[in-house]
Amino acid sequence: MANFELDINNNIATIWMDQPGSEVNTLSVAMLDDFRTLLDTIEENDEIKAAVLISKKPNCFIAGADIKDFQRMETSEEATKLSREGNQILTRLSRLKKPVIAAINGACLGGGLEVAMACHYRIATTDDKTVFGLPEMKLGLLPGGGGTQRLIKLTSLRYGLDALLTGKNIYPYSAKKNGLVDELIHKEGLYQAALQQAHSPIKRRPKKQSLLDKALNTSVGRNYVLKKARETVMKKTRGNYPAPLKILDCVEIGLEDGLQAGLEAEAIAFGELHSSPESQNLIRLFLAIQDNKKLKNNNKTENTDAITMIGAGFMGAGITEVSIKNGYHVILKDISAEGIASALKTIWDDFTKLVRKKAMTAVDRDRLMANIETTLDDDAICEADLIIEAVFEDLGLKQKILADTEKRCKKSTIFATNTSSLPLADITKNSSNPNNVVGMHYFSPVPKMPLLEVIVTDKTAKKARQMAINVGVKQGKTVVVVKDGPGFYTTRVLSAMTHEAIKVLHDGAKIEDVDNAMKDWGFPVGPLALMDEVGIDVGAHIARGALGDLFSERGIEQDDTVQKLAEAKLYGRKSGKGFYRYPKKGRKTVNTDIYEYFGGEDRKPMDKATIQDRIGLIFVNECVHCFQEGILDSAADGDLAAILGLGFPPFTGGPFRYIDTRGAQEICETLNRLAKQHGNRFDPAQLLTEKAAAEELFYS
Repeated sequence: MANFELDINNNIATIWMDQPGSEVNTLSVAMLDDFRTLLDTIEENDEIKAAVLISKKPNCFIAGADIKDFQRMETSEEATKLSREGNQILTRLSRLKKPVIAAINGACLGGGLEVAMACHYRIATTDDKTVFGLPEMKLGLLPGGGGTQRLIKLTSLRYGLDALLTGKNIYPYSAKKNGLVDELIHKEGLYQAALQQAHSPIKRRPKKQSLLDKALNTSVGRNYVLKKARETVMKKTRGNYPAPLKILDCVEIGLEDGLQAGLEAEAIAFGELHSSPESQNLIRLFLAIQDNKKLKNNNKTENTDAITMIGAGFMGAGITEVSIKNGYHVILKDISAEGIASALKTIWDDFTKLVRKKAMTAVDRDRLMANIETTLDDDAICEADLIIEAVFEDLGLKQKILADTEKRCKKSTIFATNTSSLPLADITKNSSNPNNVVGMHYFSPVPKMPLLEVIVTDKTAKKARQMAINVGVKQGKTVVVVKDGPGFYTTRVLSAMTHEAIKVLHDGAKIEDVDNAMKDWGFPVGPLALMDEVGIDVGAHIARGALGDLFSERGIEQDDTVQKLAEAKLYGRKSGKGFYRYPKKGRKTVNTDIYEYFGGEDRKPMDKATIQDRIGLIFVNECVHCFQEGILDSAADGDLAAILGLGFPPFTGGPFRYIDTRGAQEICETLNRLAKQHGNRFDPAQLLTEKAAAEELFYS
């Protein structure tokens, strides 16, 4: 049993999980086979009266299933069989007459949580690395080891559905409060507490239920919750993701027809989802994000323990927050004490929310805050190895700060500018050390957005490029390196898309029809709502810059509507009005007054597919232009950045996989038809035309 060590002492079997050659334990086919043998041993050995299941890994119980096992399965029948066999083993575990205590420290996710839930008692540590969850939905799958059944039984219908349908992390105190675990203990006392429980009769305290949960624990109540859950799922997913609906089906069958019926439904649904294109694309995305971490190296000259942050605005505060949270000491430099105070308050408030949720202790919050050193002194940056500048998107200001930094700092200091659109070549135009300058484009809000776009020129030194990558990965970001150019990749593509959304409005469409069409296509928010969130004034600033010159050659950015909206102070959410109105209380509503900039309030219905092709395909076509021009190193980078940075529908696999799936020839035909109707901005990129003619894919 390569994955387990079995110790028997004083009638208690300790099952030590320790997957060889891996930092974590994963629930693989091999591990399940070993587990079956273990159960045989425990059942047949009369000396064993109880068992403790515990991990030798320092920060991991079981981190989930082995994704590569899923990839090796070629048919839905194989996936269904795997789920059935896994459920048989875990059902056998749950019915074992000798109690098994799960002693949990670290990650207990996916199949790992399903194993723990099949045990008879669960003790978990309060360590900050201990986390529970069933994230299969994020892979287009559902829990295939009883998760849709046992989670509801242990907790409640509302709590269980929330966890199953979001795949969110559950932290120890919430797990204990809601019945998922029976006992919490400090990390150092875990094994002894588990042994003590193994010597005692299992007495699980009845879970406390609110009056609402008691009311919902009836046939009528359950039906109401499930009906509302389906409505919410459809509203959020627009039917693009089959997994959440399958989860609800399995939960309902289990509640109505019992555990075995629920487990069988789960196995069948697991197989069906495994073969779906949505799941295949989401699994590829997950693996690409995991592989991205390998870009980081441990070369001392290309790593640093400290970051100097110039600019304490919203972006500077966010970059500081993710830096201190991931082990960096930060010197936060600004020109005003008020700016620094505001940044510190923002970070403190974010951490305090985690403290309230018991996802972080107050001591941890205070310890992290102590890693920020603030200053107004220009000379405080002199000894920095890495400086990240995050000031307003103004070329002259960025050039001035770079020049001042180069005068004060070591020649080896790496200077990273957080810019969303200004070409690096322009920022470094008068630089004495352009090889030490790199772009680090963070997305707002920094603590939540997973992408970091690293921008390099032909002059950028390997050290500068690699240090930016290393810092980004350590900050928890997925890093994509792109070549310099107006708007780089993400801002350029986003600008092309929002420009077309403006054009569609000029052609008479309603604001809500535009946004709803693109949400139905798979974007999390519509392009007009997104402009309101980013700031219409920001969009106007970018349009006035180098992107305007680049796009005008191809028929993009030919009107000044966005500038007029900005001049009228219709900035979006931050001003209370943009394409939508944002009241202090209540939901946003369409701002029909804005139609005066688009030909008046007399709107006309526009076919949803037409809106989707115009806005979606101009996005996709611009991605191909970027690849063709060498802005992107690979189609895979383009897909990763479009999904994580711009919200391109994840279930499609990204713009380049979307082309491969729909067919380059069909997309070219649609673009050519749109070009005849609306102008040369729809002309297919040359590379796209070549792929169509040769019947080639972007992915082999």
